[in-house]
Amino acid sequence: MKFARPSALRIMMIATLLAVSGAAHAERDKAVDKAMEAAQAALTAKDYPKAYAMYLRQSDRNGLAQFVVGMFHQEGWGRQRDPVKACTWFEKAAQHKVPAAANNWADCLAQGVGRAADIPAALKWYDLATQQGHLISACHAADYYLQGKGIPQDVPRGMAMCTAVAQASSIPAMLQMAGYYEQGRFVPQDLARARAWYQAAAELGSTEAQFHLGVMLAQGDGGPADLAAAVNWLESAAGSGYVPAYLPLALLYAKLPVQADTGLLAPEHLAKAYLWNSAAKATVTDATARAAVERLDGMISAVMPAAWRPTLDQQVAAHLAQHAH
Repeated sequence: MKFARPSALRIMMIATLLAVSGAAHAERDKAVDKAMEAAQAALTAKDYPKAYAMYLRQSDRNGLAQFVVGMFHQEGWGRQRDPVKACTWFEKAAQHKVPAAANNWADCLAQGVGRAADIPAALKWYDLATQQGHLISACHAADYYLQGKGIPQDVPRGMAMCTAVAQASSIPAMLQMAGYYEQGRFVPQDLARARAWYQAAAELGSTEAQFHLGVMLAQGDGGPADLAAAVNWLESAAGSGYVPAYLPLALLYAKLPVQADTGLLAPEHLAKAYLWNSAAKATVTDATARAAVERLDGMISAVMPAAWRPTLDQQVAAHLAQHAH
């Protein structure tokens, strides 16, 4: 049976929590610190049974250990997912003032995992998590005010809550704000504002934002079209392994102006179109996208020298291997 593996981002988050916890409790038992560091090392090494057992041994007195045990059950790391067990552990860790656990416990309450949903109680825990430094919790709470789900609807309050977090340079909050304005959810559609929030998040390194910004720049959504900037942002996202950027980037390269003397794409643009289309061919599953990939592949094959393929195919294989999940 295949179980989920923790992403590098999840592991980094846990390592950060461990460091913060250690700084906040410098006087605690050094043996506990060493045990937690060893458990983190096992998790980083993807030795899930060993890591789980080590965190579990510390879970009677350590809130961070309780949180990570909850993550094992929530994410299915080396075991079946069990949301009810996960929420039980998150509640324990939240009582020990672990900010991420307070957020996850609020999710449990809001979603009614193993019990009836309790939105007012969830909002209290989101607020505690925010006060403890888990700022995106304010955006999670904001959604309930925006939807009027379980509480009276209050769109201005919800927007103000999430805007404040986005203005504090929280990338998830920036993405959430961009989505509200791009889709016209709860507020009138405003593509210029959406583009501005994507721009802010893209500049902080968000590949998802870089992708959306690139598409908006290519299409002229929310401001003037800028194909050169669109290519740059999509290339940044695609180069980091963001799969949705592959095909749009290949199509942009294929649509760049041709050379006046040959009537063909510049060699570097043709090669890039082939590279990113090949990456898309290896990763996309949507039928419409696959049809677009095949059409572009046929167009490229008609003009690209066959001698280029082996080298370019090696580059594609290396990129995909580097960013395999």
